[in-house]
Order: sequence, then structure tokens, then C-alpha cells
Amino acid sequence: MNSEFESNPLIDRLPAHLKQFIKPQNYEEYTPINQAVWRYVMRKNVDYLSKVAHESYLEGLKKTGINIESIPSMYGMNRILKEIGWAAVAVDGFIPPNAFMEFQAYNVLVIASDIRQLEHIEYTPAPDIIHEGAGHAPIIANPEYAEYLRRFGEIGCKAISSARDYELYEAIRLLSILKEAEDTPEAAIKKAEDEVEYLQNNMGELSEMSRIRNLHWWTVEYGLIGSVENPKIYGAGLLSSIGESEWCMTDNVKKITYDISAADTSFDITKPQPQLYVTPDFAYLSMVLEEFANKMALRTGGLSGIKKLVNSKALGTIELSTGLQISGKFTNVIESEGKPVYIQCTGKTALAYREKELVGHGAAYHAEGFGSPIGKLKGINLAIEDMSPRDLKAYNIYEGEQITLEFEGNIKVTGEIVTGTRNIQGKIVLIKFKNCTVTHNEKVLFQPEWGIYDMAVGKKIVSAFSGPADVNSFDMVNHVPSSKTIKQKKSAEREELEVLYQNIRNIREGKPFAITLKEAFGAVSGNHPNDWLLSVEIAELANREGNENLLEKVLLHLENLKIKRPDVAHLITFGIDLILKENEVA
Repeated sequence: MNSEFESNPLIDRLPAHLKQFIKPQNYEEYTPINQAVWRYVMRKNVDYLSKVAHESYLEGLKKTGINIESIPSMYGMNRILKEIGWAAVAVDGFIPPNAFMEFQAYNVLVIASDIRQLEHIEYTPAPDIIHEGAGHAPIIANPEYAEYLRRFGEIGCKAISSARDYELYEAIRLLSILKEAEDTPEAAIKKAEDEVEYLQNNMGELSEMSRIRNLHWWTVEYGLIGSVENPKIYGAGLLSSIGESEWCMTDNVKKITYDISAADTSFDITKPQPQLYVTPDFAYLSMVLEEFANKMALRTGGLSGIKKLVNSKALGTIELSTGLQISGKFTNVIESEGKPVYIQCTGKTALAYREKELVGHGAAYHAEGFGSPIGKLKGINLAIEDMSPRDLKAYNIYEGEQITLEFEGNIKVTGEIVTGTRNIQGKIVLIKFKNCTVTHNEKVLFQPEWGIYDMAVGKKIVSAFSGPADVNSFDMVNHVPSSKTIKQKKSAEREELEVLYQNIRNIREGKPFAITLKEAFGAVSGNHPNDWLLSVEIAELANREGNENLLEKVLLHLENLKIKRPDVAHLITFGIDLILKENEVA
């Protein structure tokens, strides 16, 4: 691991399949313009959000070491986050939703370390360090909210996805990259937007992951707190968007009391949100989360749970009533009278108990798949798992016995019992057969030539969830995104502008500088007439120095820019307003 992360031991605990997403922050790659963008957004946010954000926001900025003047370093953040039981890691843009949530379950904040371009200073669909660092990090200093976030991650990473969920993730990731990149052809953006819109409109029945992502969006990203009449902001997407944080407080955005119905309200990441949900307090968020979790296959299991795994076409786990956990890609379930009576995995499968792989039952041993009956024996009220040693002997379920077990649903297992495996409570969880045939009516499900047959024992499926029971059972270090973030282009013109921004930063910080404020203004107004942010910074310093002549010239230039570039007029106005506020304070 990169030395940047050594300051927080929580990161060392992360499993390898999460560590694969971590990348170095490379702080030296942030340019002077990047730093100016951070400073402008933070100055505007702190000024405005001090009036409309939840009280935890400003307190959290101090606790988490987020500085208005400079982009935070991972090293510094981790040193301070450690004190409140959290950590932070840098990643490359969007990562898969289940991985994002699993990081949260480990109390690790995922931070996309890129920063939005000056042209997208108000909002970017791509996650960036302003969104993550200035949006998410401050609020987790609130203990109630931090626990909600951790618990959300713990539950959310077990949510079962549909095959289409991953397509949508990849489409949104690509669109966010293209929108943030310089000089992307409009046709490419339009194509990506159309793909996202098509997928969003053709998701079919929403999966657990889609529904819990909706809850995440309407709380963690775009949540309001308090009363519908007088809400405060706590969602990171609003806290980090200087445009939408103001827009959301107007009557143009409908405010709705938050409840579990938000799980069925989808969102469009590329547009301002038409409605927002208001929670009365942070504790209520956890209540709704528990209400949602109670309906997840994680807690309900059963036929619907296994069917969700089959439809997901992804690695998942079922847990039986004995505690035996079966992890693999489930491809079939045979049902009878609304209950699963036989389950089938294809390809590498692993068996576990209490999230620990059973010795001798890893993916290498069950490389060709795994199938087993589920439920009770036909005509016998006592399930195998509830039988005492005396009961098992009475029913000939005993080592060395040739036996036929006929289960409800017409599943028949015939063979010679080799041995049984028991859990810590003494319940039998697995029975090993040789010379075994398994059938469903006339269809053969397993035949003697295939070798030893391991039959799972469990009268019902109590849980079904995404991912393996034991993360070490499978090679999960294999994520390759279909798109990568695009770095800003370099040019002689841009390099010159970066030097000017650095010079102004040096003047503000009392460091050696190459040219004066007046010379810098002459250079930017003459050679970079469309740039507005540097002129705002020059006006700020001219005002502090009492250089009224220069201040007057810069303000006149900015007024002309507002006419020339109406798209940034409101941003210039705010910069000037901040300067005027400094005069009032002085």
C-alpha cells in the first residue's frame, strides 16, 4: 500500500477485493487552478451553508481537518478521521455500488481524488474530492449519522443486484467521465446520455440494489433534515454543489417527508432533482433502513431470495437453517408448493459456516458446481437437522448405511452414507454420500460417476445475499472498469495560466512571488480574457492591500466579463460579494 494510507489502521483491515480499488492520491498533480477551484467552492459553501446546512456540517469541517484554503491530503484526513473511528481512501471515479457500500461497512470513506474543472465549478456528475471530501466527510463527525452510514454499508453491500444494474453503473461511469473531460464531442455525450436514459427506463422490476441505492441517493447524497417547511441540508451532493444547494431551498423543488417509499423513487444523476426527502432527524434514517432490511432476502431468505440470486447471474450466498452457507453462482431452483426443494450452483462453489469456509469444501473442491435438496423428508415431521443421534439411527441416516432419502417435492437421494459434518451446536449440516443418485421425478440431478455427493442439510433457506460468505473463498481481485477517468489536457496557454494562479496563491500565502498583482492582472486580462476566477482572487487581494486603483480596474473587467459570459455572471457576483463582506467585517 502507498505510504499515504499508513496513518489509519482501518485501511489495513480491508479485504483484498476492496483494496484493489484504492489508488494513490498523487497530491502533487493538483494544479494551482485546481486549488483555486477548491478554495472558491469552499468559501462559497461555508458562507452559504452556514445558514442552511445541518449544524453538524461546520462542526465536522473542523473535526475532519477540511481546510478552506487547500485541497485536503489523504494523509492529513486519515490522521484526523482516525480520532472519530473512520478512514479515507482515494479511488478513480465511480466504483461498483456494492464495493462502495462495503467500504462504508468498514468505516472507510471512499474519495474520488480528481477535482472538477473550472468550467464545471458548480456541479459535476463525476464524483470528485469536493463532493467526497467537503460533502461526505464533515457530516460523519456526527456519531448518529456515522453509525447510519456504517450500517447502511453493512446492509447495502449484501443487497442483490440484477444483471442490468451493472450495465447502468458502467453507463453512468462513462457518462460522468465524458461530461467532465475537456473537448468531449457533443455527439459522444449525447450517445452516453441516451444509453443511461434507456437503461434507467428499462430496468424492469427494481432489484434490491437499485432500491437501496435509491435510499442512499435520497439520504446520503441528497438528503434534507428537519421539517418540510424549514429543512436543513445534510446530503453530500447538495453540500458540494454550489448551484444545487441554493436551488434545492427554493419552492421549485418539492419537499417530501422521508419514508420507505423513497426506495421506489429512482433518480437521474445528470439533472437537478425535482423533489427531495426530509427526515426529522438522523435516528429516523436508521429506522427506515431497518424497515427496508427486514424485507431484503438477507433476512427473509426463502424461495424469493434464491430466485433473486438466480436472476442476478452473479456470485451470491444462501444460508440454511442449520447455519450452512453455500456461495456460488446460482443457476436453478426447483420449487414445490411455494418452497424451494432443490438448489443448483454452476461453477466454483464454496461451503461455509459463520462466514468461515468449511475445510475441504472450497471452490477448488466444488469447482464444477453444487446441488442439494432443501426441506424436510416426505412423510416425516422431524427435519434431519432436528434429529437426535438416536433419531438418525432409527431412520438409518448413519455411516455405512445404504439409504434412500425422499424429500418433499419429489427429490430423491439414494446412496451410501460416508460421514456427516456437524456445526458447533451439534446439528448435522452436511452428509457425504458415495455411489449416489439424485433425481427429481424422472430427471437425474446427480449420478454415481460424478464422484462423492455432498448433501447440504437444512429445512429452509433463512438468508440470501450478494457476495460470498467467506471473502477468501473466491478470487475477487479482478475488477476492470470499462472506462477510465480522463486527465486535463496540457497546453502552453494553460501552463501560463497555471503559473499566474500559483503566483497569486504565493502572494496570498506570503510566499516569494515572481510578479506583482498589477502585472498578474495585466497578464490574465490580456492573454486569458475569458478566465474569471483569477481576476476575482486578484480583486480580493487588491482589496485587502487597500489598492483601490487596481481594485477598480479589476472590478470593471469583471463587470465586462459578466456581460461577455452570462453563464458565469452569478459566480463572479458571488466572488465580489465575498469581498464586500470582508469590508463589512473589517
